[in-house]
Amino acid sequence: MTSEQQLRIDLAAAFRLVHEMGMHESVANHLSAAVSADGKEFIMNRRWMHFANVTASNLQLLNSDDDSVMASNEAPDASAWSIHGNIHQALPEAKVVLHAHPTYATVLSTLKDPRILPIDNNTVRFYERIAYDTNFGGIATSDQEGKRILDTLAGKKALMMGNHGITVIGETVAEAFEDLYYLEKACKTMVLAYSTGQQLNVLPHGLALETAQSWDQFSGAALAHFEQLKGHLENQGSSYQH
Repeated sequence: MTSEQQLRIDLAAAFRLVHEMGMHESVANHLSAAVSADGKEFIMNRRWMHFANVTASNLQLLNSDDDSVMASNEAPDASAWSIHGNIHQALPEAKVVLHAHPTYATVLSTLKDPRILPIDNNTVRFYERIAYDTNFGGIATSDQEGKRILDTLAGKKALMMGNHGITVIGETVAEAFEDLYYLEKACKTMVLAYSTGQQLNVLPHGLALETAQSWDQFSGAALAHFEQLKGHLENQGSSYQH
């Protein structure tokens, strides 16, 4: 099996899992993965294809240097091209780019202060490891907006997009998916904690930083989690591999 074929299978599995976990949104949102060393060639879901219908074979192969596709019948979603095209063109280290509007992350993104505060293990996972964009510029259909979003990543692997949603980048599909999974859990914790009306017990900077760094010891869990989730899909008879 070629590396691109395995990447297609893994990314298709991510689509199915995002759908199964209720983190998808109609036929919107997009996940992509680079297939070339420079990151400019990448696979992504086709325009307006529901996550439950994505398979390894129907993922679209695109090149961030070739925007002529946007004038063709095969044009991807304009916002997908704006965000993913710009990231893959400029950041070869962004092998996998997952952009979604899951419920709790989107709710937190609408607050005046959308920060994920270090109040438990899951929230502290992102302490000083997530960028915040509070300059929402509308639906990201322009190249200018895509570049602005790219700039706000500022070397981080996760982006809280104010009034919009979230984007995560990673070396592998498993690692990026794990960050997406935990980011939504962290945002859920924040939203529910705020809903109590009680004062948050925020961890001090030093402890939060140390605990965030301790997450690195569990990096192998991402692959273990993802492989078992793929097994779950296969046990359900999912067609994602085709």
